[in-house]
Amino acid sequence: MYKLPELSYGYDSLQPYISREIMELHHKKHHQTYIDKVNAALESAPSSFKDLPIEDLLKRLDEAPEEIRQVVRNNGGGHYNHSFFWDIMTPGGNTISDNFAKLLGGKYGTVDGFKEAFSNRATAVFGSGWAWLMPDLSIVTTPNQDNPIMDGEPAPILGLDVWEHAYYLDYKNVRPDYITAWWKVVDWTEVERRYRTHLD
Repeated sequence: MYKLPELSYGYDSLQPYISREIMELHHKKHHQTYIDKVNAALESAPSSFKDLPIEDLLKRLDEAPEEIRQVVRNNGGGHYNHSFFWDIMTPGGNTISDNFAKLLGGKYGTVDGFKEAFSNRATAVFGSGWAWLMPDLSIVTTPNQDNPIMDGEPAPILGLDVWEHAYYLDYKNVRPDYITAWWKVVDWTEVERRYRTHLD
């Protein structure tokens, strides 16, 4: 059974970019609900599914019993995505390395060019969903709580939650303002670490 991961920082540590109120609600309520629902669905699943790491579970969705497959997709995806999201943020953000900046610049012209491209894709997500940076440095988006690994793609290295629950209390319906603020808390060290794991 899955458990709510502890954060490596306090609920108020991402302020003023993401408020304590948003972080506490997002982590303790929204994320916990996804975990509760996927755990409940898996109670009726074959034992071979119950102890899988969440990433492996999502890679094998086609093998899940049909009656729970969509619930597992939605809520297992919510658990994976949010666990990922917490880990690629850090209080105050940090500086992107020269090497990784060159990689992004090689594809997008500059780091700012990458941020603009990513922000535009995230802003354009219709309704609820996510924007992702993939190991090949392409940008993709997914609806709802879907993610690339569900479709057999490698794990992303950066991801942004653009569901309204991630920002509405702070930024109302102005998603671009939330995205601009979010760049201030990105943990580039962790993003690059994830990128490097795909090279090994």
